[in-house]
Amino acid sequence: MKKLFLLTFLLFSIGSYSQAKRIKILSTEQSISDEDKYPGATVLIGNVKMEHEGATLESKFALLYKKENIFKAVGDVVIEQGDSIIQYSDFALYNGNTKKAKSWGHVEINDKEMKLSTDTLYFDRKEQILFYPNGGTIRDKKNTLKSIRGTYFLKDKKFTAKSKVTVVNPENNLESDHLDYYTNSNLAYLYGPSTVTNLKDSTKIYSERGFYDTNTDISYFVKNAKLFLKERTVLADSLYYDKRRGFASATNRIKVIDTLQNMVTKGNYAELYEKKDSLFIIDKPVAITVVDKDSMYVAGDKILLTGKPENRIVRVFKNVKIFKSDLQGKCDSIHTSQTTGLTRMFVNPILWSGKNQITGDSIQILTNKKTEKLDSLKVLQNAFMVQKDSLSIEDFNQIKGRNIYGKFKDNDLRTMLVKGNAESLYYNRNEDSQKLETITKEIASDIEFTLEKNEIIQTKYFKKSEGKTFPPSEFPSEEKKFKGFIWRADEQPKTVEDIFIKNKKTTLPKNTKNDTAVKKAKVNFLKESSKRVKKKTGLKNFKSRN
Repeated sequence: MKKLFLLTFLLFSIGSYSQAKRIKILSTEQSISDEDKYPGATVLIGNVKMEHEGATLESKFALLYKKENIFKAVGDVVIEQGDSIIQYSDFALYNGNTKKAKSWGHVEINDKEMKLSTDTLYFDRKEQILFYPNGGTIRDKKNTLKSIRGTYFLKDKKFTAKSKVTVVNPENNLESDHLDYYTNSNLAYLYGPSTVTNLKDSTKIYSERGFYDTNTDISYFVKNAKLFLKERTVLADSLYYDKRRGFASATNRIKVIDTLQNMVTKGNYAELYEKKDSLFIIDKPVAITVVDKDSMYVAGDKILLTGKPENRIVRVFKNVKIFKSDLQGKCDSIHTSQTTGLTRMFVNPILWSGKNQITGDSIQILTNKKTEKLDSLKVLQNAFMVQKDSLSIEDFNQIKGRNIYGKFKDNDLRTMLVKGNAESLYYNRNEDSQKLETITKEIASDIEFTLEKNEIIQTKYFKKSEGKTFPPSEFPSEEKKFKGFIWRADEQPKTVEDIFIKNKKTTLPKNTKNDTAVKKAKVNFLKESSKRVKKKTGLKNFKSRN
């Protein structure tokens, strides 16, 4: 049985070999045989031209091994395959049985789409594949591509390159460890660490997998994407970038670093308009700034940044929360000027500073731009400050007035001026025993307070109209809380994670919203963005490689 199998294999091999067409000599100036020097070869000298299965081979000198069906050429070697490609080199070796060629010495190959230059080139005519192992350059109408190793697929017009790949044109420089490049469309598909640098303004894009159109300067990256602009760096799981429009959209684990304003913005979907210097971000967005070596977090449903660095505005909309180690807050929307350091809180704003709860129709916080410390505070219209009594769960120190103006020192609230229709209610305890001794209620046009470690240590009244100190047992229970009093401690974010938790509805009047409608709108928004990317890049059939 083994002998029968071996005989069948040998007959098949001989049959296959006999079917291989022989290399034909078309012309030569001289044909000789020199068995001593070239055993088994026909020596062809001068204007040698040979043919094999639709390809012609020309050279000054050649050795044809008829038995092996091998051709060796020396000097001005030209291999031409119909009208598809033409190749030049100093030397060539061609096997007619395998239809494979090796060329070396000033190799140059041209087809309708590109020109390839290298020192050594392997050509598989059967598979229509070109390969160079020791450095090569491809030039087409748009780009110049260089790499240490490269493979060119003639049928697909696709070039696959690895190891220190560069694609250069007058506008951009692409560097990659692994890419596929199509010479007929000038599209590049990236499968390794890759960087595109704009040669005019030095902006950069980095990714480890993605797509880049050298014609339109549009890129779509899907792994470890990074966009480096003049004043911003954008990091995301995936990133779409249209350089000419100055537009970028990013999804999932986004981090936008503002290098000038020392600010970081995070979220899961963002759009950036480079020419307008604007950015909006949604899906758990949060803006993080450094204030006196401490981080301040501001979160909401949507964050919008607009304007040049010297006049940049930050707006946060809906369900806004603030967290800093010594200051927390909540409101419907926030407006911050990074130029002046002024932050304004709108619609049911509330701040917690130490033990103090501060509310009003609007609240303003000013940060010193030079020292990066909190400078001052304004609570405008219906200003109210509440502090829970240290030992009682039902008693609260209260300050109320038209407006409150506060001053910070080392990020601690040190002075407060209640301006207009000022009222105060205080539970006075013995410093040593902490026993409640008296309750004081005062009314004045203005009241000024001095604080230390978030405790009031001095009070000054202006145009005092009335006031009274009660023994605890004689204080009317109906006067324990001023009109408009609401204790909102359950809404205070105690940790950074709390700023993403939406609190239950409070008794405060507020604009109603449909959470389901908002969520549905966000999903539709993200779907439309995905469709836009696929339409612009043609990536419907793009498959990532391992």
